[in-house]
Amino acid sequence: MTPATRSLPIAVLAILLACFPSIALAGDKITLMVGGAEKIIYLPAALAEQLGFFREQNLDVIVQSEPVGVEAEDELLAGAVEGAVGFYDHAIELQARGKFIESIVVIGQTPGEAVLVSTRLAADIRSPADFKGRVLGITGLGSSTDFLMQYLAIKHGVPVRDITLSPVGAGNTFIAAMQQGVIDVGMTTEPTITRLLKMGAAQVLVDLRSPENTREALGGIYPAACLYVQSSWAQQHHDLAQRLTTAFVKTLRFIDTHSAAEIAERMPIDYYAGDKAGYIKALGEGKAWFTADGKMPVDGPPTVLAVLSGFSKPIRGKAIDLSRTYTDEFVNAVK
Repeated sequence: MTPATRSLPIAVLAILLACFPSIALAGDKITLMVGGAEKIIYLPAALAEQLGFFREQNLDVIVQSEPVGVEAEDELLAGAVEGAVGFYDHAIELQARGKFIESIVVIGQTPGEAVLVSTRLAADIRSPADFKGRVLGITGLGSSTDFLMQYLAIKHGVPVRDITLSPVGAGNTFIAAMQQGVIDVGMTTEPTITRLLKMGAAQVLVDLRSPENTREALGGIYPAACLYVQSSWAQQHHDLAQRLTTAFVKTLRFIDTHSAAEIAERMPIDYYAGDKAGYIKALGEGKAWFTADGKMPVDGPPTVLAVLSGFSKPIRGKAIDLSRTYTDEFVNAVK
């Protein structure tokens, strides 16, 4: 809100905002870093802007995008941004290193990803037990796809030393790596999954998009995409954190109560990656991975900790206080 509008009587200000909504644009500035804004799992960050929910909370939010979630985490820790949209598992991994961030809104109750195998190798690679000697594509080293791919290999009896993890990004770079034989298998998200399947270039090997499949593959529900901030920032900027949370929760409610086609109509055209019908199909099939209220599933954090402990030496055996990796305080306060 501008200095000029602060001194106006509330009734007059309400009329002005109704007649001239642009007055509300000068809100409190917040910069969010998203680990690939075009990914459907991170859709609420862009949708909240498109629906005007940030502006409604008197927030001037700048959404920046990095192709890899771990880069969003780095920006947050460096203090370059106030919040990040990425995977919850980073909060646990960072605590093991003495750094504290916390999820304040859980966006996805599953990873919303899939392990794809190149069609040319589908007869030879039928499960993660066949990963030995293979090149596995991930978005980036230290990313959540890196974590999950290592876990799946070890769970199926393949030591990490027997696989090669290749950072190939997401979207077009991932597709090119799969088509050109740079990777044999890879983990990615929508709409890249649907694009590769439509091309006939890959097949689904492990599906982490639905809650049922996630429980089968990872041993429980696995909260993934979330809005997280540094714990100290949430304490020092309680009001900003609350308003930011409110905008995200209202967006999740919109997703829960609207069809994929209605949601897609609100999204920027470039998010479709040239295939609007495919985008709508992927979103419709994957809506189950979004939470409806932003709350952390009770059994979620222990599952994530168990997965990370399965391969990560810095985490294995460490006393992790899961209560410091997330809070439902802000989502519970949304009316």
